Amino acid sequence: MFDELIRYRLNMAYEKAASAKLLLDHGQYKDSVSRSYYAIFSALRALLATEDKDFSKHSGVISYFRMKYVKTKLFDKKYSDYLQSAFQERKTSDYGDFFVLSKEEAEEQYLHAIELTDAVRDYLKGQFGVSLANEENAE
Repeated sequence: MFDELIRYRLNMAYEKAASAKLLLDHGQYKDSVSRSYYAIFSALRALLATEDKDFSKHSGVISYFRMKYVKTKLFDKKYSDYLQSAFQERKTSDYGDFFVLSKEEAEEQYLHAIELTDAVRDYLKGQFGVSLANEENAE
């Protein structure tokens, strides 16, 4: 069950990132930013599953990631910055009136989501031997 939940959440992260890319390619920048944020969020929830942790609020996941993984230098501080930026832009794009987002801003969020999700995937593989189903078939 442990590996299954981690894989599921990590797969969801990549699925959301793929949606972000489709939206980006079709000029739907605000929705792309939202999907990029949720890709990051899902990747972090996969990480938390290794400790049987979850939080009812996004702020709980964010705080725990910073405290447990960034502050202890298991993950680079830049990932905390990516997370903060994605969270703020997602909130603004989802709830802000007259908010305009450029293609470049949306693309940056997408690239950060992929980078952070890949970092989580690599950490999980290195620490716990967990890999995605398609990676197991390739080895």
